[in-house]
Amino acid sequence: MINSVDYKKIVFFTGAGMSAESNVPTYRGKGGIWNKYNWEEYACQAAFDQDPEKVLKFHEIRRKAVLGCKPHSGHFVISELENTHPQVIIVTQNIDGMHQRAGSKNVIELHGSVWRLKCPKHDIFEDIGNAYRNYRCEKCGTWLRPDIVWFGDMLNHEVIQQAISAISTCDIFISIGTSGIVYPAAGFPEIAKNNGAFCIEINPEPSVISHIYDQNIRECASVALSQLFKDISI
Repeated sequence: MINSVDYKKIVFFTGAGMSAESNVPTYRGKGGIWNKYNWEEYACQAAFDQDPEKVLKFHEIRRKAVLGCKPHSGHFVISELENTHPQVIIVTQNIDGMHQRAGSKNVIELHGSVWRLKCPKHDIFEDIGNAYRNYRCEKCGTWLRPDIVWFGDMLNHEVIQQAISAISTCDIFISIGTSGIVYPAAGFPEIAKNNGAFCIEINPEPSVISHIYDQNIRECASVALSQLFKDISI
């Protein structure tokens, strides 16, 4: 159990395992989307340039599937903690918006969001629903692209720096459901550790960087978070 008042700044670093309990389809691994679909047809800039409507319709299917899922108790433990603690920040690899749906506001999305579209000439637009409101920008008619980091894309430098800033100044770092494989996110636990944070890994299975953590909890996110923060009522 953790007494949240003992820590000034808490960072949660969440990956696919956090959303798995909500039955959000994963992209990699067993049963992952890319085992069924070819990402080169749906999740890269070249595919979008070739057939933007096909790509957008595919992502509408993904959005509908995600919208049918609900945040689990672990998401609500974090959001409630955010309401009662002065500094709680979520750094997530997930694009499903589950943290926000549970009420969290301080969310840094490393890979973007399925609930946003962007126009290369104008702006980024929030768009929540089964279907997109528009496929094209109302200002210029340009095809709107999902605001997601696709294969071959560079991560947003400002977003990465924002995440690193939060992680390097926290005093407790809790990783949930991440594989520890994909960089630069795979280096985040070490950044936290090197800056003096107490590091916890929540994952039913060991990851390739499990040895870095001060504590490993081999439970699913909802169970582990409820145990860690027993002072949080949801």
